[in-house]
Amino acid sequence: MGSKATSASRTSGASSPLKLAILGAGAWGTALAVSLGARHEVSLWSRNAKTCADLSERRIGKYLPEAFLPVAIRVEPDLARALRGADLALVATATAGLRETAAAVAAQRFDMPLAWACKGFDRETRELPHEIVAQVLPGASQVGALSGPSFALEVARGQPTALVFASRDGAFATRTAAVLNSERLRIYSSTDVAGVELGGAVKNVIAIAAGIADGLALGRNARAALVTRGLAEIVRLGVALGGHPETFMGLTGLGDLVLTCTGDLSRNRDVGLRLAKGQALPAILAELGHVAEGVQSAEAVLELAKRHAIEMPISAAVHDVLFAGRSPAEAVRQLLSRDPRPE
Repeated sequence: MGSKATSASRTSGASSPLKLAILGAGAWGTALAVSLGARHEVSLWSRNAKTCADLSERRIGKYLPEAFLPVAIRVEPDLARALRGADLALVATATAGLRETAAAVAAQRFDMPLAWACKGFDRETRELPHEIVAQVLPGASQVGALSGPSFALEVARGQPTALVFASRDGAFATRTAAVLNSERLRIYSSTDVAGVELGGAVKNVIAIAAGIADGLALGRNARAALVTRGLAEIVRLGVALGGHPETFMGLTGLGDLVLTCTGDLSRNRDVGLRLAKGQALPAILAELGHVAEGVQSAEAVLELAKRHAIEMPISAAVHDVLFAGRSPAEAVRQLLSRDPRPE
């Protein structure tokens, strides 16, 4: 791989396709490979050799069986080969795999920009993805987060989707958004990395609450109230952690929240629906077969809210249902019994 200047020149405009290394062949990584592969040269990497073999042979993945992987996309089990010649590495693992994957990329000593498309907090440290990357790649400026309201299946089908690419390096954010932008994916740019990531993390917790409300047949009025008051919680915590208030009114705030709280493809909403029906959390997670980031994020959100003295009653109620043995019905009663106050 060439210098950073070479990488920057390859992301200078929408007319030059990129060589992309997408790291992670789960549902989201596969969907991004299908969508971005329509215009760019894509290598799709997985640490699991069987996953790579199955994808190479059948062109259909375990986690997104509805999507066909075009033959032009190279499935690669070797990280060094996947990264060789790439203009951008895009990590599409779950947040739990970001640190290890970014460290593996750093160990290869390829000089290229790094992006990530995962949402949530580190389970142990409660850090957001950009904080993890800053530890693994200290001093790196050409790094950024890709986030927004997006179900993997719809992205893979080529249905219209709008996302945000955020980097503290504004010029890099603008270039990368421009070159990744397409008729399938409209990409906006931002410099508010913390706000973009925080919106994408906390909305999963609120989506579990929305699923509980729907599972208890509380009605659309209740869902609207949860979405609205949930957004207020996201803004309070997001601003405390350095996010810009206006970010939470955009795609990675309100947009992602509405999609995850109302869409039938939402794994986190599905967790809430199943909890409302009396299913135990371990059984729910085993049946899903996918990561539901809101479950892990609930612990981090409550801890951060306490650390910053921020009131987040919906998030706290979700945490208690998940981890403290409170029934969904009891959690709803507690929320409804709160004293009235100015909005």
